[in-house]
Amino acid sequence: MRPADFRYDLPDSSIAQEPLADRPSARLLVDLGDGVRHWTVRDLPDLVRPGDVLVLNDTKVLPARLHLTKETGGAVEVLLLERRGAEGTVEDWEALVRPSRRVPSGMPLSAGDDLVVTVGDDLGEGRRRVRLEAAGGVLAALDRHGEMPLPPYLSTVLEDPDRYQTVYADRPASAAAPTAGLHLTDEVLDACRAAGARVERLELVVGLDTFRPVTVDDLDDHEMHSEAFSVPDATFEACVSAERVIAVGTTTVRALEATARGDQEGRTDLFIRRPFDFRVVDVLLTNYHLPGSTLLVLLDAFAGPRWRQLYATALAEGYRFLSFGDAMLVARDRQGGAS
Repeated sequence: MRPADFRYDLPDSSIAQEPLADRPSARLLVDLGDGVRHWTVRDLPDLVRPGDVLVLNDTKVLPARLHLTKETGGAVEVLLLERRGAEGTVEDWEALVRPSRRVPSGMPLSAGDDLVVTVGDDLGEGRRRVRLEAAGGVLAALDRHGEMPLPPYLSTVLEDPDRYQTVYADRPASAAAPTAGLHLTDEVLDACRAAGARVERLELVVGLDTFRPVTVDDLDDHEMHSEAFSVPDATFEACVSAERVIAVGTTTVRALEATARGDQEGRTDLFIRRPFDFRVVDVLLTNYHLPGSTLLVLLDAFAGPRWRQLYATALAEGYRFLSFGDAMLVARDRQGGAS
């Protein structure tokens, strides 16, 4: 399987540049095995049923993009990917540094007079170890100096940073949002519960592979960077006894399927592609993904080759694509692809 097998024509005009004012008014293309229907996310409670478990990734996005200054006055951008350790007011992180070649190990960078970032070892692919020190705490300093790490295809300025957070976001840790959940509100989730579905949570810290394109010719050669995850006992027990497990987003799929193959917390580099034996997830709520991305490869493994027809329908019907775009609700293809 090659990245070229997951290409499709995505016009710039189909890329949503800003979120809708009303989250659940996002359009929802539904394919649960009984034909394609066009709904909205607000209709989700009418699509769930007693015995369903709806699983959310409640990770919170950090204002992880920092514009820093060298002692010489030069500008450096640091995008924090994942915290690796902390002691007092000092935290060690993995980060993308740009321009990395012009920042030698040991160079201090600053933002204002209260945040110092010291760049460390080169980890390859632009990644570096960095050490952050802030007298009042790193999280408080990030709130003052950091920006939301919006994807590069978004050219507009996000006036309300909370629109790149889910309403149920909990622990600040991620470098990107689990975007399928951006459409949900407390009212929609309460209505799903009223319809008989359980709503459970897990955490998967979204990291580098959200930003990194696939550059290999053969997907077997693509290396997924590991991400931290944690699936509570109550969540996984609910999934085991569920009539249907509905995962909100590809990150939720990865966390649940990783748990089915090992521990309920730790790190996973699970790369889901055909053939794949899905052991937990029956239905996926997801946004529309970039051509050639690992997220689209996951959708292909889950839904089968019919994703192309669904994407073509969405484009023809004027659906909005990518992070701030619309969504689809699709059942797993049970005819093939399992190993």
